[in-house]
Amino acid sequence: MRPIRPVTAILCAAALALTAAACGPGDGEAGGDAKPTVAASLPPGTDGIKIPDELRDKLKEHGVDLEKWRGGAWKNWKQEDWLREAGDYINPVIEGLWDPDRMRDADKTPQPPAVDPDAGKDQGVTDPTPVPVRARGAVAPYHSSVPASGKVFFDGPEGSMVCSATVVKDPAHPGKSNMVWTAGHCVHAGKAGGWYRNIAFVPSYNNAGRASAQLKGAPREQVAPYGVWWSDWAQTSDQWIASGGPTGGAGAPYDFAVLHVAPEKGSGKSLEETVGSALPVDFNAPAVGRVAGITATGYPAAAPFDGQRAFQCTDKPGRLSLKAADPVMYRIGCTMTGGSSGGGWVAAGADGRPALVSNTSIGPAKAGWLAGPRLGPEAKGIYSAVSAKFK
Repeated sequence: MRPIRPVTAILCAAALALTAAACGPGDGEAGGDAKPTVAASLPPGTDGIKIPDELRDKLKEHGVDLEKWRGGAWKNWKQEDWLREAGDYINPVIEGLWDPDRMRDADKTPQPPAVDPDAGKDQGVTDPTPVPVRARGAVAPYHSSVPASGKVFFDGPEGSMVCSATVVKDPAHPGKSNMVWTAGHCVHAGKAGGWYRNIAFVPSYNNAGRASAQLKGAPREQVAPYGVWWSDWAQTSDQWIASGGPTGGAGAPYDFAVLHVAPEKGSGKSLEETVGSALPVDFNAPAVGRVAGITATGYPAAAPFDGQRAFQCTDKPGRLSLKAADPVMYRIGCTMTGGSSGGGWVAAGADGRPALVSNTSIGPAKAGWLAGPRLGPEAKGIYSAVSAKFK
């Protein structure tokens, strides 16, 4: 039994070590079966939020006044205000909150937290540590090379953070998907916390691949050419909610989440129609030894990266086992850092065409490899549940 290198959750660039996913206990569906609470619109000049009375009353039961929320009450992170359960998810749209400068500045990267040197013992199915693969910049414009990729922005108790994500197909709405795949820790803090706030997805962020200095003062159309899409529902695994944490890989084999999104400014078109792309999700991907190669895409933000540009790594995956009772994870060599969390891992699906087979979850304290969950029944249950909620 050979111990693997220490692991730490790939940090969402900002002032917090780890973010989390979204959901809670439910009735027969993975990740819970609570109904979407709302992503209410907050147009300038209005005094209130458009939200059904029954939902407003439900939120008030939790001490959440949406009128005050709009005015900045979302910044209150007292423990009793950090909503945790699936039915407590709220993410009202605050129009204009994610302006270009705020998006650019959401890339501060903390130092990795201390990790347990014994975290994740070899369970007899862990392959040798892969050779680091140097991350290479995705070809700009991103809309041509990686049209389904983008960034997730959100707020936590210590500041604004970022992750990466992928537009995926919605079986209930062929050709018109509003579903996005990311990591569980990008929407919910796991065992020690609850839902993050102001969660939004920006497809093809910084589409032209401009340097950070060139983005200062840039118009929103340049930074977010396909708009800002707010998450009106998010769902993750019960396992992440119960055990997910920032060190040691806790909950990592179940570190995935699905968002349903709506445009900040309605256009009548779905996300898939707007960006012209969405990837299928393969829940029956070949075993690790049968996958010829996986390409991971993300917006790494920890040094030496700055979070403004998309990068990719391609490698033949190996196996990583953190706990004998948990599913074995994919692992590839890659030098991407914090901020790449949630980014899609793409391989040839069952039909030979590109499909999403995993997402970036964890890596060592010093970049060199990444690991992602192999998507099985739990992931499929969450995906199906989100699709069914918006039929």
